[in-house]
Amino acid sequence: MDMGIRLFRSVILGLAGNPAAAALSRKYGMKLGASRFVAGQTRDEALAKALELNERKLLVTMDHLGEGVRTDQEADGYRNEYIALIDAMAVKGVRGNVSLKPTQMGLALSDQRAYERIRHIAAAAADRSMFVRLDMEDSLYTERTLRIVKKLHADGLTNAGPVIQAYLRRSDHDLRSLTSCNMNVRLVKGAYKEPARIAYPKRGDVDSNFKRLIRSRLDSGVYTAVATHDETIIDWVRTFVARRSIPNSAFEFQMLYGIRTPLQLRLAEQGYTVRSYVPYGTMWYPYFVRRLAERPANVGFVVRSMLKRN
Repeated sequence: MDMGIRLFRSVILGLAGNPAAAALSRKYGMKLGASRFVAGQTRDEALAKALELNERKLLVTMDHLGEGVRTDQEADGYRNEYIALIDAMAVKGVRGNVSLKPTQMGLALSDQRAYERIRHIAAAAADRSMFVRLDMEDSLYTERTLRIVKKLHADGLTNAGPVIQAYLRRSDHDLRSLTSCNMNVRLVKGAYKEPARIAYPKRGDVDSNFKRLIRSRLDSGVYTAVATHDETIIDWVRTFVARRSIPNSAFEFQMLYGIRTPLQLRLAEQGYTVRSYVPYGTMWYPYFVRRLAERPANVGFVVRSMLKRN
C-alpha cells in the first residue's frame, strides 16, 4: 500500500512541471475542481472568503500563489501585491496573517534581493501587527530560507517564521536551532518530491518524525503551528497536550482551505485555535497539483466534478 501511494504521488507531482498539463489546467481547472482548494483568482475574491471563514471562528493565513519567478520585475510585482494584500486585510478587518514563498520573491535569482523584498513585506506586516510565514519549498531552498528568516529576526522583524517539513532528515536539527531562538514555526509533513538520501521515503517514518517534532516543540513552550489534516495526528496532539497540561494558547492547528472544513470548524468550536490557509491568484497550478498528490481522494473529487459537467 505504501509503495502504491509513493508511486501515485510521484506520478502526480511529475505533472507539476508539465507545461501542457499546466496550460490545460489553467484553462479548465477552476471549473473542474480547483476552486475547492483555491479561494479565487483575485485579491477581492480571496478576502471575501477569508471574512466568511472568520465569521465561522477560523483565523486565516493568506497566500498569493506564485513560485519560481524568473525576473526581478516579476518578483517586485509579487512583493507589491503582498503589501496591497496586507493593507486590504487591515482595512477589511480580516483576522489573519500572510504566507509567501521565497522563490516568489526571487530567491532563485538573488538571495540578497529576495531578502530585501521579504523584509519590506515583514516590515509592512509588523506595522499592522501581522505575522509573515515563509513557506518551505523543495530542499534546494531549505537552508537559504532559514538564513533569511534568521536574518529578519536579527534585524528586529520577529513577526516572521519558517516551516519545518517532517519528511526531511535534517528537520530535527533545524527545529532545535529555531526553538533556541524562540521562533514561531509551522510543522508539516511535506509535499515535495525528494530523494531518499535526504527525505524519509516511507509514510510511517514521516509520521513518526512528525510526532517527534511536535512533541519537542510543545514541550518547549514556544508557540507552534501544527499543520495537518491527518485526524490520527490531530487526536494524538489533543491527547498529548491534555496529558501535559499544555494550554491551547501555546499552539494552533492549521489546515488548507477547502480540505476537511467540518473538522476545522469542529476544532474551533471545541476551543482550539484553527487557521485556514487561503490561497489565491492566477498561478495556482503547482499548488493544485500538490494538493492532488497528498490524497487520492482529492483526485476523485476532481474526476467527479468533470463527470458532473459532462
